[in-house]
Amino acid sequence: MQHKTAHGPRTAGRVLHGARWYDLFGTVISFGRVRALREKLIELAAPAPGEHVLDVGCGTGTLAIAVKRRVGAGVVHGIDASPEMVQVAKQKSAKDGSDIDFRVALIEAIPFPDASFDLVTSSLMLHHLPDDLKAKGLREIRRVLKPGGRFMAMDFAAQSHSPFGCGRPLGHLRSILGHARGERMVDALTPLLRAAGFSAVEAIPTRHKNFAFIRAR
Repeated sequence: MQHKTAHGPRTAGRVLHGARWYDLFGTVISFGRVRALREKLIELAAPAPGEHVLDVGCGTGTLAIAVKRRVGAGVVHGIDASPEMVQVAKQKSAKDGSDIDFRVALIEAIPFPDASFDLVTSSLMLHHLPDDLKAKGLREIRRVLKPGGRFMAMDFAAQSHSPFGCGRPLGHLRSILGHARGERMVDALTPLLRAAGFSAVEAIPTRHKNFAFIRAR
């Protein structure tokens, strides 16, 4: 199935709407844990001053803005399939005074040259993609990473292809509460990452048991 918005590109991944309610929904559905999860992702990704960073599936831009504070004079870009999300991200960035390039673009067609970034991040986005699109998107991420560059992803610990899977609001709640049933996200992503050209893939245990943190180089 193809998804798009009125002005967005077509993609087989799920495109989120209702951007102005997205942050509130994230806070409610995670019982206030979204900020802690984001801070853990940033801690593990370890963005350094001067680095070039891409946030894939940037949503309303909160992660990219936080990363920009870490890289200082470095460059941060954010892409998302949803024009509504990108519009809100631009507004938030302008209000924050952050110089970030947000644009509407797809993970399967990242609009940057080879070897552009030191770090690529992804937060609660990969579960919205069918497996074939995940594979294509991860190859694109590997392409735009510099040699030795790193990819840091955070997502639900379990993925499900049922109607109540983690791509749906009820599935989000089940995952947060630890009731999700399905393949472990780490088990699903590891072979896809290796096939995409990443040689070092590690799942990082944290106190957030219902979420998976995966780093690859």
